[in-house]
Amino acid sequence: MNSSEGKLKSSSSELDLDRPNIEDYLPSGSSIQEPHGKLRLRDLLDISPALTEAAGAIVDDSFTRCFKSNPPELWNWNVYLFPLWCCGVVFRALVLTIGWIIFLSCFIPVHFLLKGNDNLRKKMERALVELICSFFVASWTGVVKYHGPRPSMRPKQVFVANHTSMIDFIILEQMTAFAVIMQKHPGWVGLLQSTILESVGCIWFNRSEAKDREIVTRKLREHSQGADNNPLLIFPEGTCVNNQYSVMFKKGAFELGCTVCPIAIKYNKIFVDAFWNSRKQSFTMHLLQLMTSWAVVCDVWYLEPQNLRPGETPIEFAERIRDIISVRAGLKKVPWDGYLKYSRPSPKHRERKQQSFAESVLRGLELEEK
Repeated sequence: MNSSEGKLKSSSSELDLDRPNIEDYLPSGSSIQEPHGKLRLRDLLDISPALTEAAGAIVDDSFTRCFKSNPPELWNWNVYLFPLWCCGVVFRALVLTIGWIIFLSCFIPVHFLLKGNDNLRKKMERALVELICSFFVASWTGVVKYHGPRPSMRPKQVFVANHTSMIDFIILEQMTAFAVIMQKHPGWVGLLQSTILESVGCIWFNRSEAKDREIVTRKLREHSQGADNNPLLIFPEGTCVNNQYSVMFKKGAFELGCTVCPIAIKYNKIFVDAFWNSRKQSFTMHLLQLMTSWAVVCDVWYLEPQNLRPGETPIEFAERIRDIISVRAGLKKVPWDGYLKYSRPSPKHRERKQQSFAESVLRGLELEEK
């Protein structure tokens, strides 16, 4: 009994630490004073400007907190661990090099010599993509534990997962050759997208192109109806989040009329933070960081498939799936659109958020007085 009470107290204390304190965000010299008598409308009007300013700071803080990465802790630089670390880095580099040699020596002949036999070619390309993803995971000394039944190829189903880094796709792809929906990237990643990953039916888009949305929606519907197509994988957050929070899901994956299969991914940050902050770090440097760490440890849960309920809208369906994934992966939900990371909210949008926050605080004060 005492242990359970201790757990409840520790969890409540963690929630209290994560909950922002309004007075921390108030401008200097301002504070919320306890009224001596009954709370009057004039009192609320007096503190409203300070609350509005505090709301703006809290809004920014709760949003940017979703995309903060933990600074690496340099704990492996000592006499007895440093040689082991150096040997590990060299071994991982060799593993990845050998993997690429095996993959390319098999993929190129299969891709060009078996064009007349599409079924065999697709089957072999699918197996080779899974193989190279396995080599990538091995190059990070990946320790991945999968929970639940392995995904299968069925029509009218789509898999959705929370998104921390592009390595999410690699970790899932080594078990099942998914066709993923992903932002088109430049450089060597873009080259892989347009050549190797095209072979498993992946779909690419550009956020800046409005016409891409219509094309992607059409391709999603066509792909989801094919019985022989690879399972469709979508990251509905639309951006990488730091694996502590969950931002709003886009509704596109939930209005296809398909069964939605949630996947929850949770990384253990004891060795390395797997979050990829694309605004501060290239994917090449991100991979190098993973390869020079001790290990990438994570859990993957294949959760129970869900269908749209009678009277449920796609937005409500998306929120229900987000609840399921967040609970399983231990993520904190926030009411933010992840695309705001790429374009700052307009002044009107920020003003509405600030005003609604201030009004909610004022209503809470009124209720307390009553």
